[in-house]
Parts: sequence; structure tokens; C-alpha cells
Amino acid sequence: MKFKIILVTQARTSSTRLPGKVLMKIRGKPMINYHLERLSQARYVEKIIIATTNNKKDDGLVNHVESLGFEVYRGSENDVLDRFYQSVKHYFPDWVVRVTSDCPLIDPELIDKVIIKILNYGCDYGSNTLVEKFPDGQDIEVFKFSALKKAWKESKLISDREHVTSFIKNNSNFNGGNLFSALNYNTELDFSQTRMTVDEKEDLEVIKILIKNLGSNKTWLDYANYISLKGLNKINGMIIRNEGFYKSLKNDKNG
Repeated sequence: MKFKIILVTQARTSSTRLPGKVLMKIRGKPMINYHLERLSQARYVEKIIIATTNNKKDDGLVNHVESLGFEVYRGSENDVLDRFYQSVKHYFPDWVVRVTSDCPLIDPELIDKVIIKILNYGCDYGSNTLVEKFPDGQDIEVFKFSALKKAWKESKLISDREHVTSFIKNNSNFNGGNLFSALNYNTELDFSQTRMTVDEKEDLEVIKILIKNLGSNKTWLDYANYISLKGLNKINGMIIRNEGFYKSLKNDKNG
């Protein structure tokens, strides 16, 4: 049986830490181009949708991405779960893949491997982030559309609306819940302190070095090993992983 698998990548230009980062150029090309080129190599993804905001600041991003031939959905800036759900609901996919556009060197082969494992097990949700061993910037989540729809209908917390899958993860059997079944895609290696995402200008510096010296078509492990070999963690290693999510949790308490 063939499954309909749609990948949604979140993108916006109003990042608080590094505004406009997705359009910043690396060797003459906007960062998001690298991201989309890598995503396009994933063999098990039927469609790619860029989910961005209704904020006028994102008009330039929309025009650029559409000029590359990709589909764009525009929705709520703060209710990211609603934006994400609305972007795919008319396609009625069997499975949805979630990534974010601040990961220019995300590995398409890794995306395929995570998809295959989750489909084989048939669980509601799977990711290589439930146990953080992969580099930050190689985060891949795969989940049933039915799980996304349930989260969209039932989640109330600010953090759950701002971060698409937190309701699913928190209510999964992996974390002691009973609403969803979940599985981690594991690696024996531990690169959890390695950053290939772009949140700060130091992150962008590392990506520029990687692309300059290795090109833009290596595996995640090639890049991770190079970062380790050259000590590039010294440039951006002090930046906190998932800082935005922790801020959302504080807003839950304050709200």
C-alpha cells in the first residue's frame, strides 16, 4: 500500500534572535535554498510545503520560495500548530513529516530512514529527537495526520500551540502517556552537543565554514565529524538547544 507523505517545513523572517536568517546568503545563495534542495532529495516525500506566517514581513520570503517552484501556506504567526495543520488538511495525507527551515544541511537520507522506520512500526509518532543524540539541525519528526488532527483539536497550552508536536510527545507512551504511540530513531553516536541549526550569527558562521570546505551534499555524519575534528563547537557550542520551547513553557506558567 502506498502512503501519501507530505513534508512541511516552518519558515519565517521575524526570528527574534537572528531576523531574516532564512534569506541570508551563504556563498551567494539564500540559506533556505540549501534547505529546500536537501529536502527535495528525500525519496519518500511526495510533496513539500513551506508553512509561513501572514505577517507582511514574510512577503519577500513567500515570493522567493514560490519563485523556486515550492508551495507556500500562510497562517497564524503564533498558533503554529494551526498553521501547520491548515497547510496539509486539504490533502488528507497518511503521514506528515515536520522539519524547520533553520536547518540548511538537514540530511535527506536520514529523513528517508526515519520515515521508513516509523512506517514499518506503524506508531502514531516517531522522531530522532525523543532521545537527543543527533546534532541540533538534523531534527526530523514523522507522525500520522490523525495524530496531528487530534493535537490541533485538543491542545490548549501556549507551548503546545507554538510547538507543533509537543502535545503528541507529552501524551505518548514514550513519555508515560496513553493517547499516542511513539518511537525514537536512535544512533549509538552522541552528537547532541553539535549544532547544525541557525539560531544565532555564530551558527551561521559554522554553516558557512561547512559549506565552503565540504560543499552542501555531505551526510549529517560527515558534517558532524568535521565539526568535531576542527573544533567548530567552540564557535557556537554555548547556545542552548530548544531555547524557544523552554520560553514557551514559561509562558504556560505565566498564562
